[in-house]
Amino acid sequence: MDNDFSPTETFTATSFHSNRELSGRGCSVIIVSYRTGPILIACLRSVLVQDGLHQVILVDNGNTTKLMREVQDLALEFSQLEILSGHGNIGFAAACNLGAKRLSGQFMLLLNPDCVMPKNSLRMALSTFADRPDASVISVRIENANGTEQRGGRRNLMTPWTCLVELFRLDRLAPNHPQFKRLNLNETEPHRSITVIQCTTGAFMMMRSQTYFDLNGMDEDYFLHVEDVDFCMRLAKSGGRILYVPDIRVMHLKSTSRVSPISIELYKTKSAIIYFRKHFKPAYSDLLLNLIIISIYSRFLVRSIPMTISWLAQKIWGLRDRRDAEVQIAAVRALEESTTVASRTIADE
Repeated sequence: MDNDFSPTETFTATSFHSNRELSGRGCSVIIVSYRTGPILIACLRSVLVQDGLHQVILVDNGNTTKLMREVQDLALEFSQLEILSGHGNIGFAAACNLGAKRLSGQFMLLLNPDCVMPKNSLRMALSTFADRPDASVISVRIENANGTEQRGGRRNLMTPWTCLVELFRLDRLAPNHPQFKRLNLNETEPHRSITVIQCTTGAFMMMRSQTYFDLNGMDEDYFLHVEDVDFCMRLAKSGGRILYVPDIRVMHLKSTSRVSPISIELYKTKSAIIYFRKHFKPAYSDLLLNLIIISIYSRFLVRSIPMTISWLAQKIWGLRDRRDAEVQIAAVRALEESTTVASRTIADE
């Protein structure tokens, strides 16, 4: 039940200069987009009106020509928006590092392209850093379109034991025991105040830019998924702290990218195996690690069957197109509501 680990220290991420000059006082936002769809425009608009914004760097890993024309029009309207494109789909970690080469703000935010931010979110997060100098990274309440808390915003570090507890819900055997903590915490009692957590999601990950450079960015051995967990693991090893701020709420519309869910699940599987090999090989025997790897692949095979059936059904009956329309409507409504709330807040002030 020991959660100790001994990670390897060799990473392939792009090297950054630790003494890099950061001229901007505000926050640089990095958004990586691949076949995202129109929700990207709602995301960008919600970011570009934020107080405390220094720049927005959109890393285009591959979107339609039509969508990128809309993005270009947006860049003409907002000078803070920079677009990096033409490099193809290099994966999330590498794209984050590519965007980080261009940032100049004192703070940086990694934001998913299907997130919509209420207007005062950035200012509130920056204020948290000012009030809590012990913070290395800030996480927020990540919500579904219906307002429920989404998985990932607050969680414990991924270890063989926490995965076992989560998979078999062993926490029910000893709900108050410190060794029986779940991996995902969204179903636990919600935090009412700022709380230190072990791990968060790359959907919204805000930090001092220097923190990102000191950790050498994202590990590019991960093409998609788990790179954020790996980053949190390395942050913990360096003595950094992640603060969860429940008063800041960001809507995340998952699965907006028009990519087969099977391929996404396969990337998750491969990334999880890379993660366990990187961080637990010194502490766990080859036999135990091989059993973990077999379990991960078995889980993928079991999940792939219903996923394939569901995906084919959506393709045949056009359910995906209808869902896309619903997602866009939800995004627009969220954007309108956030603007209304922000206006009321400013009026109250």
